[in-house]
Amino acid sequence: MEGANWRITDEEAGPSSSSGIASTKQQNPPETFHHRKEAEEEEETEEEEEEDVCQHKNITFVPGPLLSLKDQIEKDKEDESLRRWKEKLLGCMESDLDGQIHPEVKFHSIGIISEDFGEVITSLSVDESQNGHILFTLREGSHYQLKLKFSVLHNIVSGLTYCNTVWKGGLQVDQSKGMLGTFAPQKEPYVHALKEDITPSGVLARGVYSAKIKFEDDDRRCHMELKYSLEIKKRGCGSLILDQNNIIEVPLLRDSKINRRLQR
Repeated sequence: MEGANWRITDEEAGPSSSSGIASTKQQNPPETFHHRKEAEEEEETEEEEEEDVCQHKNITFVPGPLLSLKDQIEKDKEDESLRRWKEKLLGCMESDLDGQIHPEVKFHSIGIISEDFGEVITSLSVDESQNGHILFTLREGSHYQLKLKFSVLHNIVSGLTYCNTVWKGGLQVDQSKGMLGTFAPQKEPYVHALKEDITPSGVLARGVYSAKIKFEDDDRRCHMELKYSLEIKKRGCGSLILDQNNIIEVPLLRDSKINRRLQR
């Protein structure tokens, strides 16, 4: 009975220390405390890292003052070889620089290279009265590529990008963005072709679209914003002649995106 009472007592008090299970249970509290301590240390480390990140975020980069190219060249005027190297790199002579700080991008023409009609380069002269009154027609399902001709004046333009948005019936059906690059002033205009694109096809894709293409640099300075309309037809491709000396050709549609949205 004593043994039985002991067993009952042992059961009530828990397994004896001689049992393997009891040994494990007796060792659990130190392990749990150890893991808890490690978790607390990890939390403290994460908090310290977050504080470091916040401190780094609060440190803002302050760029130096923007200088005109003329001032930059004059800084090294005594070093003839360095000055000539800069002029060769920039593609312009010191006499061509007017000391203006902010760059300017002047667009001369926008053309379309089409698989059906070859290359059509047209002069670009857009003012407030013409902006929004430009219309051109393209064949459905036709491949084409936008080609730009422009000059950079006064200073280097950094991160020149374009954003082209297209609507149909008041609903936005496409928006494409791309990087043209960084360009320095030079005597000869730049010629830059964008990647090949394709007009949508099908009955739902045909019709008149309104669009706007905008060119900005990395300072969010807008160099041109052009509103235009385009018509997708089953056959035929051409441009609307605004006057005897001015024909405008502009892009842009993406087949997959527009077809998916129009078919909803």
